Amino acid sequence: MTPTKVWIDGVVQDAATATVPALDHGLTVGDGVFETLKVVDGTPFALRRHLDRLRRSAAVLDLALPLEDDELRAAARQVIDAVAATGADPRRLRITVTGGPGPLGSGRDEAVPTVLLAAAAAPPWPAATEVITGPWARNERSAVAGAKTTSYAENVVALAAAHRRGASEAILANTAGALCEGTGSNLFLVHGGRLCTPSLTTGCLAGITRELVLELVEVDERDDLTLADLGGAEEAFLTSSTRDVQPITTVDAVTLPGRAPGPCTRAAAAALAALQGRTLDP
Repeated sequence: MTPTKVWIDGVVQDAATATVPALDHGLTVGDGVFETLKVVDGTPFALRRHLDRLRRSAAVLDLALPLEDDELRAAARQVIDAVAATGADPRRLRITVTGGPGPLGSGRDEAVPTVLLAAAAAPPWPAATEVITGPWARNERSAVAGAKTTSYAENVVALAAAHRRGASEAILANTAGALCEGTGSNLFLVHGGRLCTPSLTTGCLAGITRELVLELVEVDERDDLTLADLGGAEEAFLTSSTRDVQPITTVDAVTLPGRAPGPCTRAAAAALAALQGRTLDP
């Protein structure tokens, strides 16, 4: 098994034996936020940006983080080093903050939030991937739209459907029919000769890799793209903190017209790789 270490309350432990209270709100009602980061040569990539987003998501839930950024950085260092000490290559870090122990309902009590960091090795993603479009809709008017919360049941259902059809990701529209995002990724496509991505007004997550790609190459943010536009795209790719830039070969088992990766995909991937070569905390 892949060695996974977790940091809880200042102690690094094996994931198999680490525990949280049975009535932790993250477990009972999905009351929590999280970040997943790629680890490069023992260093979490773009940690500053991830910690900023963690705090933005926590603010949406009115969840007070009990640790400062320097404490979270130190915890990340400890848990990554613990995985490396086993001889494994730590490539993935997750930071989770929940409402802590609470009552059997949505209301919180005065408990201190639970903070848990986990690190593990992880296999690389394939060079390209297939996606499906799902019949479910993202609610762009949700109280937690745009926040990275631990309430991931919708994603579990959609991703399982993608796996049953031989794909690695399910792409969803929002309630207005606008192209939105994947279950754990942002989406870019070439439409009308221009590289485009759904705007944040569609309810998609403000992905860190999405943010970096927007800074590195010219992209149109749009709220009028549809699932049909994806199916007819000249080229398309996914972004996430662990995928980086991953070209899409087929949508609903139909091959996109351009050979993947297309020129816009290659340009975005090269620009991101060059950034990572310059700095691991952009």
